[in-house]
Amino acid sequence: MSHAFGAAYDNPDLLVTVMVGDGESETGPLATSWHSNKFLNPIRDGAVLPILHLNGYKINNPSILSRISHDEIKHLFMGYGWTPHFVEGSDPNTMHQKMAATLDQCIKEIKAIQKTARDTNNPKRPLWPMIVLRSPKGWTGPQEVDGHKVEGFWRAHQVPMSNIKDNPQHLTQLETWLRSYQPEELFDENGQLNAELKSLAPQKERRMSANPHGNGGLLRKALRMPNFNDHALALEAPGKISAPNTKPLGKFLRDIMQKNMQNFRVFGPDENSSNKLDDIYEVSKKTWLADYLPEDADGGELSPDGRVMEMLSEHTVEGWLEGYLLTGRHGFFSTYESFVHVIDSMFNQHAKWLAMSKDVPWRAPISSLNLLITSTVWRQDHNGFTHQDPGFLDIVVNKSPEVTRIYLPPDVNCLLSVANHCLNSTDYINVIVCDKQKHLQYLNIDAAIEHCTKGLGIWDWASNDQGEEPDLVMACAGDIPTKEALAATSLLREHFPQIKVRFINVVDLYKLSPQVEHPHGLSDREFDSLFTTNKPIIFNFHGYPYLIHRLAYRRTNHGNLHVRGYKEKGSINTPLELAIQNQIDRFSLAIDAINRIPSLQKIGGHVQEQLRNRQIECCRYAYEHGVDLPEEDEWTWKH
Repeated sequence: MSHAFGAAYDNPDLLVTVMVGDGESETGPLATSWHSNKFLNPIRDGAVLPILHLNGYKINNPSILSRISHDEIKHLFMGYGWTPHFVEGSDPNTMHQKMAATLDQCIKEIKAIQKTARDTNNPKRPLWPMIVLRSPKGWTGPQEVDGHKVEGFWRAHQVPMSNIKDNPQHLTQLETWLRSYQPEELFDENGQLNAELKSLAPQKERRMSANPHGNGGLLRKALRMPNFNDHALALEAPGKISAPNTKPLGKFLRDIMQKNMQNFRVFGPDENSSNKLDDIYEVSKKTWLADYLPEDADGGELSPDGRVMEMLSEHTVEGWLEGYLLTGRHGFFSTYESFVHVIDSMFNQHAKWLAMSKDVPWRAPISSLNLLITSTVWRQDHNGFTHQDPGFLDIVVNKSPEVTRIYLPPDVNCLLSVANHCLNSTDYINVIVCDKQKHLQYLNIDAAIEHCTKGLGIWDWASNDQGEEPDLVMACAGDIPTKEALAATSLLREHFPQIKVRFINVVDLYKLSPQVEHPHGLSDREFDSLFTTNKPIIFNFHGYPYLIHRLAYRRTNHGNLHVRGYKEKGSINTPLELAIQNQIDRFSLAIDAINRIPSLQKIGGHVQEQLRNRQIECCRYAYEHGVDLPEEDEWTWKH
């Protein structure tokens, strides 16, 4: 259902008919999608005609909607904002006539609704028609098998007769059933459909499979892209100033929308303002065709003509976006990291569809599904443990490397570069992880473009091993992990100036994979050149640490790879306190480095003790004051 609405948006001449099974109607995603009619503008959008099929049963249970009264179903869907039309019965000939007449009636009602809205330029929400089709499960199949009821009962589901090969009675019953359709009247002696019936089939572009909306890549037009450099953050030096990471992205999305008011939408579950993308409202409001209240004028940002799609159902919003992309358009979805798991299964199915579509030569590429994960695990200052789950990345890595991409931009300018790349791509699911809060900023726009193009690289300004072998490789991926890794590097250089540290930041997570596993993966020679073949590597990661091991386990130096990440430790914490609990903080990293650098193992004990004491001091201060120690929270790069 949500796919159908996504297809109808910005397609004023398109009618999308969608079949809804009565079992399917019991699922959460389907149940919420009935409200999509509050987001359908009859002037600029097409129409959706749902057909709710009540055949009574699921695999072996009755369906809920089939066991409530006619009046209850009628009033249920009227309450959802639909006008239900009923087609009910079991006689095939009568039912065909009823269904044809009801379809004609529904189409007349849809056309009348659209004509009135377009003639008067009034997009007031109508009561759209829908059909409730009640017919027996296993209709026209065997009434009984082995004395048990089949037609009109749950036994008709999937395989009503088993063991055909070894059961002559079942084989005879199967033959009788199939012959009841009179194949001799449908096909000639060569098994070809007879000419009279064949002539009834639609021809050429009237064929359902020839509808270009079913192969949306044929209709896709490239986005008219503004220059993302216009929103770049000017930096005099790396690691000196802080800024909200996603605010400039909101301005970039605003400019994209302004240039693409027919084929670009922004989607999110009630979070676009929270995610600091609200500059988009300067050019388009949030779509809303339900009732309005006077106070909505004060910051509600609602409009029947809006192009920002918000509903507190990640399922429905994801479905809208997929339907919009599948019919040749473009979109951008943002959501909280802890809630992105709501769409795990939908992500899985879209990834599978993309992977299969690459094997179909006639299917044209569609726009990528671009997903910004923000309000991340490391900045849950008031939401707490329930909002700490970076595990969506583990699910993404399970899917085909041909269609999945993961990016962890560490700052504003890297986020802009990554977003620009993703919005121009096709046939991928691009997952971007970047927090919305203020963070240290590292790279000017030119350096950011270069860094993101490579996907990972040595930050020369944060390293001191130029021309020499490093004693330690400090690597990181993610905004908070990057800051803590830099602070740890700074501590090591302050206490042990003779130590050589190579600092590597990773934006494209798949760079860690071998080339044979993912097209973005580094060759072994490239990986060894960066990470060395025998030096200790401390990798500070945004997500669960085992994901890095999983990606890099075949690498030469994997035995020296030590990953820090989220370990399911947390509550309502300050950022540094949460980092300390999960051992991704600057002190834990520096202590670990001292243990792993041979030349420091015998002389670093006193420094380790100082760092542990500082950890304790930071945690006590956070507990007593509810904020981090200012000198640690406001830390900047000084080398």
